[in-house]
Order: sequence, then C-alpha cells, then structure tokens
Amino acid sequence: MSLDLVKFVQDEFVTKKDFPDFSAGDTITVYYEIKEGEKTRTQFFKGVVIQRRGSGATETFTIRKMSGNVGVERIFPMNMPALQKIELNQRGKVRRARIFYFRELTGKKAKIKELRRK
Repeated sequence: MSLDLVKFVQDEFVTKKDFPDFSAGDTITVYYEIKEGEKTRTQFFKGVVIQRRGSGATETFTIRKMSGNVGVERIFPMNMPALQKIELNQRGKVRRARIFYFRELTGKKAKIKELRRK
C-alpha cells in the first residue's frame, strides 16, 4: 500500500520535463542553471553518458567529459529543477548499460562508434 502511495505522489507532484530519450554511450549536452549570489546563469556540460540509474523521481544519469587531461564526471538527477534542457548530440553504439570501462580508455580507444539509424 505505502509503495503505491509513494509512486502516486511522485507521479502527481513531480513535474516531468520532456527530455530526449538517451542511453549509455550517447553524447549529450546538459544545460543547467547556476545561482551565484543574486544572479543566475546557464552553464552547459557536454560529455558521454556512462550510466542511467533509478526510476521515477530518483532517476539519475552520469556524464563524463575530458577537461584537458583530466576526466570529469558529473551526476545529474533527472528531475533537478535547475536542468533546463538536454541536447542529444550523437548516439553511441555500446553493448552494455553502464560503460565504466570507458574511464580507463585513452586516445583513439576512447572513441565510441556512432549508431546510425536506418
């Protein structure tokens, strides 16, 4: 009973934003709002999706990008109010849902093949 109630409340009160359907291996750009004192500005984070986990209100996704020689990963909740939009740049061809092996790859090996839709 209580699980159904929790799910009902999440479905009713959590506002769904319509983001494109993406999965592990895809390259996406996430635009999100940052508050600095009184001002707010939009910043973006472009990288490869390493994983999506959770469902409903607790769903999150992890993005990895290279900043110089340093790998930077960031975890975004799907229903974070600061998320403005998600742009799908490229679909990736990977065989698993969580591509943690991608962290160890460098150079040409770290390229993910583009998935071409027919």
